[in-house]
Amino acid sequence: MKKKYLMALPVCLVALVAGIAGFAACNRENAVEASATNADCSLPVYCVKTDEKQVALTFDAAWGNEDTQIILDILEEHDVKVTFFMTGGWVKSYPEDVKAILAAGHDLGNHSENHKNMSQLTDEEIEEELMLVHNRVKQLTGYEMFLFRPPYGDYDDQVLQCASDCGYYSIQWDVDSLDWKDYGTDSIIKTVTGHKHLGNGSIILMHNGAKYTASALETIICTLKDEGYEFVPLSELIHRDNYRFDHEGRQIPVDEN
Repeated sequence: MKKKYLMALPVCLVALVAGIAGFAACNRENAVEASATNADCSLPVYCVKTDEKQVALTFDAAWGNEDTQIILDILEEHDVKVTFFMTGGWVKSYPEDVKAILAAGHDLGNHSENHKNMSQLTDEEIEEELMLVHNRVKQLTGYEMFLFRPPYGDYDDQVLQCASDCGYYSIQWDVDSLDWKDYGTDSIIKTVTGHKHLGNGSIILMHNGAKYTASALETIICTLKDEGYEFVPLSELIHRDNYRFDHEGRQIPVDEN
């Protein structure tokens, strides 16, 4: 039976799934190796085990663009590098901003072409959702994306395997800013800085198109820096190979307990 996980909770509470069947690979150049000996795609990455006091700030870009430059200016001012997960529609609508994000030193991530529930799609449809935006970004910037965030946090075994076959690490989060609920600037700040899951290796979810995100961003950065946290992009935080997951979706090097 096909297992589906529609992630409303900030951390994964499902057991690791064994015996995932292989699917046809996308066969694109420079695909991420995801063999059973090198990588584990039984879960997406919710957070990363690290002794370093590092966190990754991520922005989903699926609608709106009024605050993108403001966000980039704040990030530059505080020397913070982040990861932007973009839909194909957003890339098509704002190509110059995609270039600006990359030029500023941030990661470009895949958020699917049409922001669909990926677990409801076939293998071929999942591949198309990934590769349409992948190829558009590559043509626009020359950048080969390898980080994927499923829309709505919706995934199942099939989505994870197909993403891996297409050269992608699937990424979730363990700290949700809830900025998309438009509760206000103070609410976003308190939600992130006081989050019970905030810690070494946390992945923070925000949205560049949410109403109050830009106004909350600087305080979040300054508060977490004052607490000793360093912001790093996901490309620097995650383990690329030889890792496993615990029951919370924490990525752990295989040589650690």
